[in-house]
Amino acid sequence: MPDGLFVTVLLILLALSFDFINGFHDAANSIATVVSTRVLTPRQAVLWAAFFNFAAAFFFGTAVAKTIGKGMIDISVVDQTVIFAGLIGAIVWDLVTWWWGLPTSSSHALIGGYAGAAVAKAGFGVLHLEGWTKTLLFIVVAPLIGLVLGLAFFVLLSWILRSAPQNKVNKYFRKLQLLSAALYSLGHGTNDAQKTMGIIVSLLVVSGFQREFHVPIWVELACYGAIALGTMSGGWRIVKTMGQKITKLKPFGGFCAETAGASSLFLATALGVPVSTTHVITGAIAGVGSAGRLSAVRWGITTRIVWAWVLTVPCSALTAMVCYKAATLFR
Repeated sequence: MPDGLFVTVLLILLALSFDFINGFHDAANSIATVVSTRVLTPRQAVLWAAFFNFAAAFFFGTAVAKTIGKGMIDISVVDQTVIFAGLIGAIVWDLVTWWWGLPTSSSHALIGGYAGAAVAKAGFGVLHLEGWTKTLLFIVVAPLIGLVLGLAFFVLLSWILRSAPQNKVNKYFRKLQLLSAALYSLGHGTNDAQKTMGIIVSLLVVSGFQREFHVPIWVELACYGAIALGTMSGGWRIVKTMGQKITKLKPFGGFCAETAGASSLFLATALGVPVSTTHVITGAIAGVGSAGRLSAVRWGITTRIVWAWVLTVPCSALTAMVCYKAATLFR
C-alpha cells in the first residue's frame, strides 16, 4: 500500500487550486474579444467560456499531459516536495501578475516552477532537452502563428466581403463570434487543463498509486472542472488589458482573432506542445489590429506584456527553487 495518502490528496488539491487560478487568470484569453466587442456581457461571456472549457474533456486526448508529466523532467527524481514547490512557484507568479493586470502565461509559470524545483533537487541534468526545445521554441512561434493567422483571416475575409454593407457584416459576425469564442475556449480548456493533469499523474506515479503514466478519467474531469470554475470567476484586471488596451476590435475582428487563436491551439494540442494560450490570443489580437494600420496596435502595452512573458519561466523557477530549499528544512 503506497505511503503518504494524506499528503498526496493535499497535493492533488493544490494542483487543482492552480488549475482554478489558471482559469481565473486566463479567463481573459477566452472572453476578452467577445466582451470588448459587446457581443456578450462579462457574466454571459465567462459562463459561455467555462462551459466550453469543460466540454473540451470530451474532444481531445492527453498528449500535452504526457509532455508535461514525463517529457520535460526526469520523473525518477521527482518527489512530493518537488511537486509542492513547483506548484507554489507557479501559483505565486500567477497571482502577482494578476494583481498587476498582466496577461502572462500560467502554462509557462507551471513549467518554470516544476523545472525550478527539480533543478533545485538534482541539478540541470534532470531536464529533458528535447521536450524543452519544443516548448521554448513555441514561446516564440505560438504568438507569431496567432499574429499571422489573425492578420490572414482578417485580410481574406475583408476581401471576400468587400462589397457587403458594414452594418450587415457586423450583424452576422456578432453571431459568428459566439462560435469563434466557443472554439477558442475549447482550445484553451484542453491545452491548459492537460498541463495540470500531467502534474497530478506524475504525483500519482512517484507516490506509488500508479505504476505507469496514464491519465485516469477522474483526473481529466477534475482538471477540466477546476479550470472551468476558475474561468467562471473571471480575471477582470486582465480582461481590460486584453480586450481594450492592445487594440480596439469590432465583432468582425474579434471573430478573426478568436478563430486564429483556436486554430493555433488545436494544432499545438495535436502535436502535444504545451503552449501559452495567452501568447496565442495576444498575437492574434495584435495581428487583427495591425491589418488596418500598425499604429492601431498599442505597441507600448504589447511590449510590456512581452517582457512579462520573458520573465515568467525564470521568475517562477526561482520562486520554486527557494520554496524547495525552504521545504527541505522541515522534512
